[in-house]
Amino acid sequence: MPMDALLTPSAARLRDTIERDGLDRLPEPVVLASGAESNDYIDVKRALASGPELDNAAAAVLNAIGGIDFDAVGGLTLGADHIAAAIAMRASVGWFAVRKQPKAHGAKRLIEGTRIDKRSRVLLVDDVVTKGGSIMQAFDAVRSVEATVVAAVTLVDRGDHAAPRFAGHGVPYFAVVTYNDLDIEPV
Repeated sequence: MPMDALLTPSAARLRDTIERDGLDRLPEPVVLASGAESNDYIDVKRALASGPELDNAAAAVLNAIGGIDFDAVGGLTLGADHIAAAIAMRASVGWFAVRKQPKAHGAKRLIEGTRIDKRSRVLLVDDVVTKGGSIMQAFDAVRSVEATVVAAVTLVDRGDHAAPRFAGHGVPYFAVVTYNDLDIEPV
């Protein structure tokens, strides 16, 4: 079966956009945020720098999660910010960003944007997941305010680490595009 037969049209377009505008195959490995090394560097922010491609990514995420109901979407800044805003616009829900550290002044918030609390049903997003550290950091922050994480999704999953971590918490996890779809080595 051709690889495109497994992807929705929006996911196939996202894969093509990332391959064209966000995937750099480097002669020497670089260190990724996870600490792993790879010759394949994925820059989703650059790939989705146009409105139509960002909107398509939001559509691809909504297709991937099916009918899961949520009222807020967000994740760890900076990887999730643009995706969360695009999804929020498409789904008519609130968006939020999780800081890496609480703000040092003012209200000293860790979570900015729409207010989330124990009544909130949250969709976590990230641009690229390798081992899942960033999206799990966002998960912990959201859980600290007693919100319910109804699902987690990434635009690109570079490995097979995040799905079992979320399964251990009873949270469905989705990857719109995987390392197999991009024909790169898993990390």
